Amino acid sequence: MTPPIFLTLYISGFLLAAAIRLWYTQEYRRKIKEERWKPALDTWLVYLPALGMFILPGIYVLTPFLAPADYTLPELAGWIGAGLFVSALFLLWRSHADLGANFTPVAEVQEGHRLVTTGVYQYIRHPMYASHFLWAFAQPLLLWNWVAGFGLLITFIPLYVVRVPVEERMLAARFGAEYEKYMERTGRIFPRFGQPGTR
Repeated sequence: MTPPIFLTLYISGFLLAAAIRLWYTQEYRRKIKEERWKPALDTWLVYLPALGMFILPGIYVLTPFLAPADYTLPELAGWIGAGLFVSALFLLWRSHADLGANFTPVAEVQEGHRLVTTGVYQYIRHPMYASHFLWAFAQPLLLWNWVAGFGLLITFIPLYVVRVPVEERMLAARFGAEYEKYMERTGRIFPRFGQPGTR
């Protein structure tokens, strides 16, 4: 069974992540309400990670149903998970802050969007996805359960595999050579070391 300290860390981190997302989606939601705009692309895959990061962990924390799938780790593993989780939350916040008004929760480029190549985007093109991978690797170290622990990793990978190529095609179509050069000097979710960043 997961020690209470790691359950508390997970719940606290989830609430912080929800607050970050809520704060940075306010402008986007206002635009949608005013323009009655509908996204060009959105699939059920967008909502699938909620199953892995919220619903399954919620069932695990609040009920005994998933207890038969518990496992045990050394306490150090939990603290390593906590470090990864804090890193994921920082990267999630920094990604939203650097994007500012350019953030949209769906795959689309709106009128007036600019290509952001500063902050964390100077090093990687998809830091929000990178933050979700960090979270997905931290979760089984914080929630010692085969279902709740690995839920996000299993539910996030399909979204990443389908969505990222679509987003990159859209950005390349919108920003052309500028985006292609940006792709050459940055990694998708890992920094491309030895490459100069945008100044």
